[in-house]
Amino acid sequence: MIKGKYIEDLLSGKKKATIRKGIVIPKYKEMIVHGGGRPVAKIRINRVYYKKLKDLSDSDAIKDGFRNKSELLKALETVYPGIKPDDWVTIIEFDVVQRLDNMSVEEPYMGLSPGDLARIALRYLQDELTDKDKKILLDLTRTNSIRATAQRLFGTIEKRYIVRKTLKKALHKLLEKGIISRQKRLE
Repeated sequence: MIKGKYIEDLLSGKKKATIRKGIVIPKYKEMIVHGGGRPVAKIRINRVYYKKLKDLSDSDAIKDGFRNKSELLKALETVYPGIKPDDWVTIIEFDVVQRLDNMSVEEPYMGLSPGDLARIALRYLQDELTDKDKKILLDLTRTNSIRATAQRLFGTIEKRYIVRKTLKKALHKLLEKGIISRQKRLE
């Protein structure tokens, strides 16, 4: 999650890191970043390292989209009231590998992998999904494969159409709710 005011910096490439209080160990190499109530980008983590707050540098601040260390420290104090100079922070450097703010209608599932679409749907559509939908989408987050999910849940790849139907339903609802948006076509 990032604050809405940092979305444009992330998408423009100005923000190439995030600094979090404490020792944070990311579970995944790639993840979807959410901000402003919607998914905004898929990132790939390049490097994770740790410093004490007092040891942060202007270089660390610039990677996080700030002009200097002083500006960064003010922002961190706002997010983490009471943070102290000897507190540890985690610096997570990343690259945006896919923007999710303007998806292409020409791509299957608008360019999202089955697993990423499933993750977004599970996060934003909990109240609109059936238990069967949730089971299919959850399995897709593990396999990232329509074929593998059909085999695991239904015992045959011939049931791929059920998995595809669930993905299309989820995509339609995400578009309907404005969680993801279509690329504007040029006339």
